[in-house]
Amino acid sequence: MWLGVAEPLRSGRPVPPHNLSAPSTKDDGPMHRVIQWSGGIGSWATAELVVRQHPDDEVTLLFAGVLIEDSDLYRFNADASERLGIPITRVCDGRTPFGLFRDSRFLGNARIAPCSRALKQLPCRRWLDDHLDPANTVLYVGLERSELRRVPGIVADWKPWSVEFPLLHHTSVTKDDLLAWCRASGLTPPRLYRLGFAHNNCGGLCVRGGQAHWHRTLREFPDRFQWYDQQEQRFRAEHGNVAILKRQHRGRTSPLPLQQVRAEAGMAGVHPGAMVDEGDLARCMRVLGLGERPRDRRRRLAVARQ
Repeated sequence: MWLGVAEPLRSGRPVPPHNLSAPSTKDDGPMHRVIQWSGGIGSWATAELVVRQHPDDEVTLLFAGVLIEDSDLYRFNADASERLGIPITRVCDGRTPFGLFRDSRFLGNARIAPCSRALKQLPCRRWLDDHLDPANTVLYVGLERSELRRVPGIVADWKPWSVEFPLLHHTSVTKDDLLAWCRASGLTPPRLYRLGFAHNNCGGLCVRGGQAHWHRTLREFPDRFQWYDQQEQRFRAEHGNVAILKRQHRGRTSPLPLQQVRAEAGMAGVHPGAMVDEGDLARCMRVLGLGERPRDRRRRLAVARQ
């Protein structure tokens, strides 16, 4: 249950749940505070807390796009950016996850997902190295309590930059609390949460997801599932018996291709009109409801010009 106070602050923002705050270990003098913005509810809540806690410091919302995000993520980015009055700083490697997999000849999966580092961390680090100084910069990551195990790796990966995790100071706060706070702030949360996805990553096509995640993608976005199924089949034809998913049976682990997941679920392929050629990325985005729509791009750029 959301336990925040309904009355708005002077800024017009409803009070966050459970007296959330963003304590920082670096408060000596002006700092540049960089939110690792993912388009998810955790990074939004983190940005709200940091802006409240440090109203006089410069804040950057640093977003690494991977080209296959759900279009509604970009709608949310534009809404949140307008509300915060802070433009989205977008960086992009220029490849989709499967583009990276083909280049590296390695298929990402739940255990090893090279896309996180190559398509998100490295573009962000290049931007940070070009524009800011670690001595007066703090990075913020919106990890939730279920992701505590990720902290040591993130801290190590971002050295020499200081990294803080405001939401982890408040272990009683749930994702539902954050979503309720978002709605009370006048924002509509990204639709993937309403559809039951745990995160707003990659349009439901995150290779870190397990079988339950991919069954949900198959139900909610069968055309997207088929697109990834097609790409996985092409990859398997070139590189052998590998798959995004794995299955354990009697102590043995074996690849579980998306084609088999779909067959076992009793779902045929989608209408041929929804078939897309991976080489025509622009058409792919339009057909599958992925990527940034022109109207959301215009809104994002309008905030940057203010």
